[in-house]
Amino acid sequence: NIDDIQEKDRYDVVLANPPFGGDERPEVQQNFPIKTTETASLFLQHFIKMLKAGGSAGVVIKNTFLSNTDNASIALRKELLKNCNLHTVFDLPSGVFTAGVKTVVLFFQKGTPTRKVWFYQLNLDRNLGKTNPLNENDLAEFVELQKTFANSDNSWSVDISDIDQNTFDLSVKKKKKKEEEGPREPKDILKEM
Repeated sequence: NIDDIQEKDRYDVVLANPPFGGDERPEVQQNFPIKTTETASLFLQHFIKMLKAGGSAGVVIKNTFLSNTDNASIALRKELLKNCNLHTVFDLPSGVFTAGVKTVVLFFQKGTPTRKVWFYQLNLDRNLGKTNPLNENDLAEFVELQKTFANSDNSWSVDISDIDQNTFDLSVKKKKKKEEEGPREPKDILKEM
C-alpha cells in the first residue's frame, strides 16, 4: 500500500519508464488513492509518493495521459499539478520506443504546485526505429533550451491558469504565429506600407 511509505523509504530522484497498457486487478488498485486499471497511472502515483519533498522525477508515459477524460486520469493530473511542479512536458516522436506507442516525458519536482509548464516537441527530419534510434544530437536543442525554459519554434510555456481547471488537460498545442493563422486582409497589408 503506497500509504505505508515512510520518509526513510523515499528518494531524491526517480527516473522511470513504467509499463503501458496493463490492466491491474481490483486487489492491486486498493493500494492506491486514485483507482484505475491503467498500470502506468498506478506507477505514476507510486513515483510521486516515493519522492522526498523537493525530489525530482522524469517519467515516460503515453501521451494520451495528457488528455484522457476518465476520472482517474483527471484526478491524477490534478494531483500532479497541485502537489508537484510539473515544469516540463517533453513530447517525443513516434518510434522512440519499439512498441510504437507515442510518449511524453514528464519532468517534475515534488512539494510545490505547478505555476507554468514548459512544453518541448521534438521534431526530427527522419523516422526513428531499431536501426535508427534517438541520439544525443537529437536532444541537443531540448537540453539547451530546457535550462532556461526558453521559447522557440519547438517549445512554449503555458501558465497553469490557462489549463482547464476541470479536466486539467495538458495536451496544449503551441499557439500559431500570426502568419500561420491564414491570409491577411489586403487593407492590413496596405496599412503596413
